[in-house]
Amino acid sequence: MSESTKKRIFSGIQPTGNLTLGNYLGAIRNWSKLQDEFECIYCLVDLHAITLFQEPETLRRNTREVAAGVMASGIDPKAHILFNQSQNPDHAELAWYFNCVARMGWLNRMTQFKEKAGKNKENASTGLFVYPNLMAADILAYRATHVPVGEDQKQHLELARDIAQKFNNDWKVEDFFPIIEPLILGEATRVMSLRDGRNKMSKSDPSDMSRINLTDTSDDIAKKIRKAKTDPEPLPETKDGFPERPEAENLVTIYAALTDQSVDSALSEVGGKQFSEFKPILADAAVAHLAPIGDEMRRFMNDPAQIDAILNDGAERARALSSPILAEVRNLLGFVHP
Repeated sequence: MSESTKKRIFSGIQPTGNLTLGNYLGAIRNWSKLQDEFECIYCLVDLHAITLFQEPETLRRNTREVAAGVMASGIDPKAHILFNQSQNPDHAELAWYFNCVARMGWLNRMTQFKEKAGKNKENASTGLFVYPNLMAADILAYRATHVPVGEDQKQHLELARDIAQKFNNDWKVEDFFPIIEPLILGEATRVMSLRDGRNKMSKSDPSDMSRINLTDTSDDIAKKIRKAKTDPEPLPETKDGFPERPEAENLVTIYAALTDQSVDSALSEVGGKQFSEFKPILADAAVAHLAPIGDEMRRFMNDPAQIDAILNDGAERARALSSPILAEVRNLLGFVHP
């Protein structure tokens, strides 16, 4: 394997619009921090998005919005690669090969499919079922070595490792695909709802008060934190006080992440305070951190042609990396090609 591929990051985000604080703290901010250490490929996974029906114009708008949010959060599309998945057909091609490598039993164990399909899984798209194979193709089309993931994606990453190992074994090509290493980073890899600390912060929650959007104004951010659900007790002074207090844990964890400190360090600062004292501190930190991102994001969104040009350039550079790898795969499989 060449030196340039030894520390290559791949990570993707669905372009479903309305980026939240959860998306930012759980993924996008960490993408920015990885840029100095790794060669980074960041992808708006629009092929994954259509496992559920998307209105075409909405998908186009959301793709540009998420690209704007990623760049506003510090991703440098010139030093690294930012593109939308559908612009590189190598992802879909390699996913088909992996459909023929992965086993039904492996996919049947994927808990996320069961959660998304619910009780009516017979009506779920086949794309949703084989989603993890496409995720493996996303990563391995570039022979990426590291993937920043949240806890809810760890099972899919383990499947990608199984697919890579089986491919290497079946075609007797040791180390052709690397064994991918997960990167789980930061204090807030799973940000919870402001209205219910037991549920993940989600853009699909009917209540806009349950989340902070990256496009929220400073006043919106402060208002949502002020109205966030709490309990009557003071904040605990150690993490031992968090059990059965999910809202307290969520808000302190958000504060720790926004101020670049551990939860223990944050508690040494705010532990023992009433929520009436803590919420203004948290609001000030959130506004100071997030308002400039929202302003920059809106600046990008006012120039969609610039966003499209950046994504097109990123796609060309992505194809330049994946194309020779796919050529090797076709040769290994025995296809007749030039």
